[in-house]
Amino acid sequence: MSREAVLSLLRERQGEYQSGEAMSRALGVSRAAVWKAIEALRQEGYEIASAPNRGYRLESAPDRVREGELSGPLSGCLVGRRLLCLDTIDSTNTECKRRAVSGEAEGLVVMAEEQTGGRGRLGRSFQSPRGCGLYLSVLLRPRLEPQEAADFTAWVAVAVCDGIEAACGVRPRIKWTNDIVLEGKKLVGILTELGLESETNALEYLVTGIGINVNHRTEDFSPEIQDMAGSLAQLLGHPVRRAELAVQVILALDRMYAAFPHEKALYLEKYRADCLTPGNRVQLITPASRQEAQALAIDDSFRLVVELPDGTRKALSAGEVSVRGMYGYV
Repeated sequence: MSREAVLSLLRERQGEYQSGEAMSRALGVSRAAVWKAIEALRQEGYEIASAPNRGYRLESAPDRVREGELSGPLSGCLVGRRLLCLDTIDSTNTECKRRAVSGEAEGLVVMAEEQTGGRGRLGRSFQSPRGCGLYLSVLLRPRLEPQEAADFTAWVAVAVCDGIEAACGVRPRIKWTNDIVLEGKKLVGILTELGLESETNALEYLVTGIGINVNHRTEDFSPEIQDMAGSLAQLLGHPVRRAELAVQVILALDRMYAAFPHEKALYLEKYRADCLTPGNRVQLITPASRQEAQALAIDDSFRLVVELPDGTRKALSAGEVSVRGMYGYV
């Protein structure tokens, strides 16, 4: 823990020297413990300058998502008040659910450098190669009826757009219902899962997982998704620091959760502005069929209103159908 705490102090005052004595007092550890943490960080690729009578200064850092990189900027947040940064995990959502069942408090954020069993909607896999993306899940315990959480993923999609815009200076769009896209390429997948109390069917917990393609190259995507998937680095033309992106996404999720569900009008307005599906011819895809339709609008429950070839209209819920463009992903 002292290593992460030392890194957090260096991050908070990056560009400034901090004495080992001041750091030891702030952390309640010995100066020797501070020195050991500094040496361990250097071994991990952190460039830390040192000068007599001045102390230590962080010069540069590798692209790692870890507690010491995030905890300072997230101080005071409910979402992210506890961070679990792992090297490899089957699925951050699965780990969040395991901890929810064992009684973990809400606000936990689980992140991993790599997922071996990342999951998407409708049982699909989500490719999560090491060191390329931002893979995180959040454990929440809202006091709601299960049906009141039906549109939560749409709120999350808006928050993710907010976070990407804050970190990267570009605002992506939403392909209904929960894919985030930029220049026609999928950047983000979102999966929200509920836990219900068996006897009362009350909402026990809510886990939302977010997978962002950050620094992927074309070869990091499998051949079957290379045409539809893209990364921020590819589309922006430069690498993105995942820790900085993680901070902005978690801050946006914290603001969103504080507003949920009473500020629905605001998030519905933002979702409608971000969603690029209305106005397009689309395919409605179920396990048994494909049907063409015209996407018309997002209704007040975040459902997609479509017009079928026979002129009838219907409002689609997220769990019943996938929507894809007629001649491409969007």
